[in-house]
Amino acid sequence: MPRPALVSRAEIAATALRIIDAEGLEALSMRRLADALGIRAASLYRHVSTKEELLHVVANGVMQAVDVSRFADGWQLGLTCWARSYRAALAEHPNLVPFIAYGPARREASLRAADAVHGGLVGAGWPARHATMIGAAVKYLVVGAAMGSFARGFEDDAQVYAERYPNLVNASSLRQHAAEIDTDSFELALNSLLDGLRTRYEALGAQTSRT
Repeated sequence: MPRPALVSRAEIAATALRIIDAEGLEALSMRRLADALGIRAASLYRHVSTKEELLHVVANGVMQAVDVSRFADGWQLGLTCWARSYRAALAEHPNLVPFIAYGPARREASLRAADAVHGGLVGAGWPARHATMIGAAVKYLVVGAAMGSFARGFEDDAQVYAERYPNLVNASSLRQHAAEIDTDSFELALNSLLDGLRTRYEALGAQTSRT
C-alpha cells in the first residue's frame, strides 16, 4: 500500500533527479516518481502542478552548485570560476543537461547566476551587449562539454581505425584517458576564449580612450 503523503518537495526533487540520472529524462513520469516515493500520484500535485514544473525544481537544485561569487575579484576570475563550477554541476547530471540548456526560464538559481555574470561583466567595463554575448559563449562551451565525452566516443578496438583511418591510429586509446582528455580539452577551450576576450577588452578600452 502507498504510504501517507508525508513527503517534502525536496524529497520529491531528489528522487526525480535519481530517476533521471539512472534512466534518463524520458523515464521520469509522475506515476513513476510516485511509485519510487511510495505514494499516490495525486499526492505529488500538492507540491508540483506539472512534470515541467517538477523539472524546473530539479534543475534549480542542480544550478545552486554553480559559483558566481568571484566577479568582485575581476571579470576573468569570475568567468573562470563560473565556467568550471557550471561544467562540474552539469557533468554530475548529464541526462538533465538538455532540459537545463533551454534557458533559465524562471529558475531562481539560474537567474541569480545570469544576473551576477551580467552585472560582473558590465561592472568591469564590458558593454552590455558584449556581456550578453560572453555569457552566451561560456554557456555554449559549458553545455557542449557537459553533453558528452569526445574521448569516450571512440572504440577500444585498434582495428577499427588501423587501415581506413591512418590519422586516427591512436584513437583506440582515447577512452582509457577520457576524463583527463575531456578536462584538458575544456580548459584549453576556456583559456582560449579568455585569451580572445582579453584582447577584445583591451581593444574596447583603447577605443573608449580615443572618444
